[in-house]
Amino acid sequence: MASLPGPAALVHEWFTPRSVGGAELVVQQFDALLEQPQLAALVDGESARPESWLAGRSIHTSFVQHLPWGVSHVQQYLPLLPLAIEQLDLAPYPLVISSSHLVAKGVLTSPDQCHLSYVHTPVRYAWDQMHSYLRQSALARRGLSPLIRWQLHRLRQWDVLSAQRPDALIANSRFTAARIRRYWGRSSTVVHPPVAVERFRWDQPRSDVYLCLCRLVPYKRVDLVVQAFNATGLPLVVIGDGPERQRLEAMAGPNVRLLGRLPQEQVNDWLASCRAYVYAGLEDFGIAPVEAMASGAPVIGLGQGGLLDSVRCLSSGCDQPTGLLFPQHVVPSLVAALEHFEANRLWTQLPADSLRQWAERFSPQRFRQRSQALIEQVWSRHQRQLAQRGRAMSVPLG
Repeated sequence: MASLPGPAALVHEWFTPRSVGGAELVVQQFDALLEQPQLAALVDGESARPESWLAGRSIHTSFVQHLPWGVSHVQQYLPLLPLAIEQLDLAPYPLVISSSHLVAKGVLTSPDQCHLSYVHTPVRYAWDQMHSYLRQSALARRGLSPLIRWQLHRLRQWDVLSAQRPDALIANSRFTAARIRRYWGRSSTVVHPPVAVERFRWDQPRSDVYLCLCRLVPYKRVDLVVQAFNATGLPLVVIGDGPERQRLEAMAGPNVRLLGRLPQEQVNDWLASCRAYVYAGLEDFGIAPVEAMASGAPVIGLGQGGLLDSVRCLSSGCDQPTGLLFPQHVVPSLVAALEHFEANRLWTQLPADSLRQWAERFSPQRFRQRSQALIEQVWSRHQRQLAQRGRAMSVPLG
């Protein structure tokens, strides 16, 4: 890393045992790059846990840390979170990097500080997914829809304002970059998030079972996957848990098994042996499809959103295809893709070693290389701007 005249700060929305996913992997990689910077977050529920990677670390937190159930239910304080993130004092740190999917990009910095923000997504439920969110909201169904709409309106205003604060933005996919441009009017550089591809085996015998692995929440559209497999009769295993599980079990046919949450070793075994991984969610990037390819499994996924960055469609005629993308977010579109995949035995055209080779493009090492180069570029540009400003200030007036 280029020499920095002092410590750096790394800001994330929250560190809690409930949130361990792609965003946290990004923070871990930045933490390694910056050689243990000062961490800051709205709340911290990790540093006191001996088994956490943050055990014993000093983490600056906001006043939400001390509110009732603030650590365990931080998102319930949504109207307060923009205010809370602005109370973090980062003045001692010349370089600030934020990992943001909600408010982290809104930390306050001075013109002498350099702020680079890695954006996982503009707030989904405040922008293009607002209407879907309101349809699923229990509070909205209880007559509070006007209040929620007003709060989301205010959040959108703050979201645009705070998005102007960082010196530069990184997007996790081309889809996220397009949303940043649409909602915030800013350009960004795409750096795909890290995926721990080395954890997965790819050279195991494969079965005829298809796999769907994700949290069972509405926007993942596992219901669409289950309905498509009900229609085709093909064997499907669904791994994961969440509020949709009971509804999915009620609609699942005899060829569909829901196994709930499994230990990571068993998950890896299913990824290494399935015929293909099926995914119907509209994702900003999508870590799980890359993990499937790292395991040698082709991906059958929705041809929209972040999957367009990670899955190369066999029917497009591209080099090194990794799966099959269905175009429309409806059951018949996925059914047609599954029937085409089976009838033409397309898995034979998607060898496991080639899929693994493609997945390694998203390794943590690649992420660190690209991120380091970008941090150095943004930092150097900031230093030049400071020097130019200093020279302008030294010009005598009159």
